[in-house]
Amino acid sequence: MKSYEVNFDGLVGPTHNYGGLSYGNVASQSNSQQSSNPKEAALQGLAKMKALMDMGFQQGVLAPQERPDVVALRRLGFSGTDAQVIERAAKEAMPLLVASCSASSMWVANAATVSPSADTADGRVHFTAANLNCKYHRSIEHPTTSRVLGAMFANQQHFAHHAALPAVAQFGDEGAANHTRFCREYGEAGVEFFVFGRSAFDNRFPAPQKYPARQTLEASQAVARLHGLRDEGVVYAQQNPNVIDQGVFHNDVIAVGNGEVLFYHEDAFLETDKMLAELQGKLAKVGGNFQSVCVPRSAVSVDDAVRSYLFNSQLLSRPDGSMLLIVPQECQANERVWAYLQSLTSSGGMIREVKVFDLKQSMQNGGGPACLRLRVALNETELAAVNPGVIMTAPLYGSLTAWVEKHYRDRLSETDLADPQLLLECRTALDELTQILKLGAVYPFQIN
Repeated sequence: MKSYEVNFDGLVGPTHNYGGLSYGNVASQSNSQQSSNPKEAALQGLAKMKALMDMGFQQGVLAPQERPDVVALRRLGFSGTDAQVIERAAKEAMPLLVASCSASSMWVANAATVSPSADTADGRVHFTAANLNCKYHRSIEHPTTSRVLGAMFANQQHFAHHAALPAVAQFGDEGAANHTRFCREYGEAGVEFFVFGRSAFDNRFPAPQKYPARQTLEASQAVARLHGLRDEGVVYAQQNPNVIDQGVFHNDVIAVGNGEVLFYHEDAFLETDKMLAELQGKLAKVGGNFQSVCVPRSAVSVDDAVRSYLFNSQLLSRPDGSMLLIVPQECQANERVWAYLQSLTSSGGMIREVKVFDLKQSMQNGGGPACLRLRVALNETELAAVNPGVIMTAPLYGSLTAWVEKHYRDRLSETDLADPQLLLECRTALDELTQILKLGAVYPFQIN
């Protein structure tokens, strides 16, 4: 039976704005308060989805969240009609309104951690929604994320869904941005690679001094237990705290893996040699041949990696066994990074080709190609059980681009967030979107 890695890309929401909410994310903070272009952002993301579909890759789409999040604002004491809630928040606590309008759910690499059926004890695909409790504006996402994933992967015979971990610092979970799976074939048993920034209970692990380490070891271990993973099919590794302090807020900013290959920066991890040996040994036991591609700091500095998002790329397997690297335009604009990529693809290794995409709107807010997608390995039977409305096709691409053109603004500033009309626009758009994607009622305004 054939198996596939399906990339479900996050559709950028109508309130895409540069709120500068993510401390530790250099791009997010440096572009704070600039005007954004939600329409351009959504169309850029859709263009990437269609391009990958046209190249023969399995592609899906994951819906955005309702914003402003009036329910969250009501929990914080704002009352009255929805319009009055927004007006009061704008007047009394503008930072909370900005947080409630964040379109950060577009970066669905943080939506959940996914384990395929070949790895799990019960032979189902398991999803655990990420609590994202390090940042308030992201911590409010997981209830809707769970409903959307449940509507996409509804067949309980094939899919299992877990609630987010306890929303406390000890179990900080940032989803697939700190999780990679290595395997010979997507449908075969593999090794799941969990990267953490700190331990909540064991002070033997060093912690960063400037920026927060968002993923804890304990959260990664809990997800592995929930998914029924075998000890011999799991490897844990600690992110280098020094690179976290340089703006590497998730592992997918400094490393990316696919198939049997890990592409990483020399300074990405602690105890790198030990980690690589463990990955190689465990993958060999299930018939795999682990390979690593290390980018030396002499060729690309951590600063260059962060500014270009070289590692926040998509590493995709081609039918001939070679790999394709999808990178943002910023990699081409960085002389050192681009020189490295040219030498990499001409070296005769696994990574043979680089394709560049314009994702400027997402990049300015701190997310590149890898942030925009959640990878789900599925066999043919499981793929057939996925809600067909969320699988990208040429007609769906046409419907979604027309939907964006109809509903999205082409300019959004912080002052626009205080306009109650924006909420009505967002709800009208999302109500139509759930019909296009055949999701049913997944948003609070549709349920309450």
